[in-house]
Amino acid sequence: MIPAADSTHAQHVSAADGNIPPLWFLAPEGFFALPIAATTEERSERALSFVQELYSRGDESVWEPAAPYYAAIAELMGDTGVSYAAMGLFSTVEESDAPTGQVSRHEPAEGVAQCALTVAIAPTNHAGTDTDVVAQGVLATLSSDPFNNAIWLDLPCGPAVSCITLREYDLSAELTAGGEDTKLLTGQIQVHVPFPTGPCTAIFTLYTASMDHWTEIYGLMSAVLQTVSFVDPAEALTEQGGA
Repeated sequence: MIPAADSTHAQHVSAADGNIPPLWFLAPEGFFALPIAATTEERSERALSFVQELYSRGDESVWEPAAPYYAAIAELMGDTGVSYAAMGLFSTVEESDAPTGQVSRHEPAEGVAQCALTVAIAPTNHAGTDTDVVAQGVLATLSSDPFNNAIWLDLPCGPAVSCITLREYDLSAELTAGGEDTKLLTGQIQVHVPFPTGPCTAIFTLYTASMDHWTEIYGLMSAVLQTVSFVDPAEALTEQGGA
């Protein structure tokens, strides 16, 4: 898979709020961050930038009615504790099929794989030295469900627990393009990362119905997790340079 449109390989940070410290991570190219923000004004500003990037071939007639819609969605998601949400769009055309020297972009008729990525911050009231304890508790809880595939992860930022869940849904004929009853298989990867600073846990969730490209989508989540940091990367580089 390759990015289906022009999006940036951007560093994202969750805003510090009260007792919740920030975290940093990199979202791969192809993810379009929804305009989650603390104020209405900031959401509106980000929503306009979001739709201009997402619908890069559109104009004001598309962007102006779409921006308030996505701003409203972002407000609802923010109210549920989500600090970051993004849509991932990727062309299913092989890179070898693109003209020499050109990058293939969003061509819906040729196929697009989709996924959604969210990051939520949950209070776990632990001390920074108890990240292993929190992760062990999460692992035990998730493993109790036979439909979960929960495993321990050792990330560069510390311990974490990953849980993969597959679900199959029955779709009635009126909901399908072919006009026949069918089944929809979806996959979810959810990773719990305890803050080494306490007292919260970050929950990264990637969801997709593009199961034909599960391996590549799983790789995207792995790439994000390798970049998670609870220390400002700019400060860390400065300290390394001065060492």
